[in-house]
Amino acid sequence: MIQTVLFDVDGVLLSEERYFDASGLTVWELIHSGHYLGLAPEQFKTALTDEEIRRIRADVFQHDEVLRFLKSRGMNANWDMIYLTFTCQLLHLLSQIKEKEAGRIRGWLAREIDYETLHEIRGVLAHYPVETDYGIFLNWFAKRPETKQDLLKVLDQLAYEIFGLTDTQLGKKGALWSVCEQISQEWYVGDQNIMASTGKPSLQTGKKGFLDEEIPLAEPEKIGALFSFLAEKGLKLGVGTGRPQLETYGPFRALGWLPLFHEAHIVTADDVLKAEEELGGHTPLAKPNPFTYLLALKGKNTPTRDCAECSLPLENGQEILIVGDSLADLLAAKKIGAQFAGILTGLSGKEAKAEFEEHGADYIFENVVGLKNIFL
Repeated sequence: MIQTVLFDVDGVLLSEERYFDASGLTVWELIHSGHYLGLAPEQFKTALTDEEIRRIRADVFQHDEVLRFLKSRGMNANWDMIYLTFTCQLLHLLSQIKEKEAGRIRGWLAREIDYETLHEIRGVLAHYPVETDYGIFLNWFAKRPETKQDLLKVLDQLAYEIFGLTDTQLGKKGALWSVCEQISQEWYVGDQNIMASTGKPSLQTGKKGFLDEEIPLAEPEKIGALFSFLAEKGLKLGVGTGRPQLETYGPFRALGWLPLFHEAHIVTADDVLKAEEELGGHTPLAKPNPFTYLLALKGKNTPTRDCAECSLPLENGQEILIVGDSLADLLAAKKIGAQFAGILTGLSGKEAKAEFEEHGADYIFENVVGLKNIFL
């Protein structure tokens, strides 16, 4: 009998669309803004219409084919998707100057790429007629077998295949990954909230953010009623999300959902990053690693190692129901030994049904409100 229900947020309770918009804008800024690679600083701006945002996202992610591919390989974190997409494009740009700039490229890729390195690269690229090709991502990645966090290691493989380099630092979450994270947060939370989100001011100011544009994936009152119904049935509720705390607590509070959860069982990306740092940064804990859901289950006062190194599957795993929209959520549930309810309101929509069925989802619903049917 199910005793605990753990919810993902994006694609289940709240729309992912604005996150994907912010992700596309982040890659675009890194390539075009004069603060970074500066390929077209005259075209870069921070005040964009919805149509301009749609066009940029469609270009960067190839009409979301890149996003769908990454999710199908078990990658669920937007920051990882941004990092992979941008770094792939960076390698493509550098490949166009490798004959004349082999020495510099070797130096750049042998160390962690930070703001200063991006500025150095910008200064060199300015002397060459290089061009972007966002379609090259799927050409380089689609035929490779890697899944989940191993996709990051493909970047080092590409550096070897393109430049013959064996000592690159691209396959780990280093300085460049942090640059991607910061820019993404600037776009999503805006100048007003960036200090609360990252502890750093916006480098590129003028972004209003998307926090006021959250879109619930069912009527908020109906979702709130679902939470109340489950609690009245004696079920424990929790949240395991790749969102940072600000973007989780803010909308939950505004929609009236926050009082329906014990905050010790709301686990966000901030909690996961803190845990990764505690473990020395060598173990990726983001989904599909089950850590997020295990911490939501046990509570945030639980020692990190008790969740990161616990024996799986759990003996009482079938008493847990994980509710998600992606393969990463399903894989985490399988590792825990939990039941899984797939929700068809994520990026792939109803097309996700076949994937959920293939991987043995216990339940599949059109939207999260349908979850109530399990307990009637």
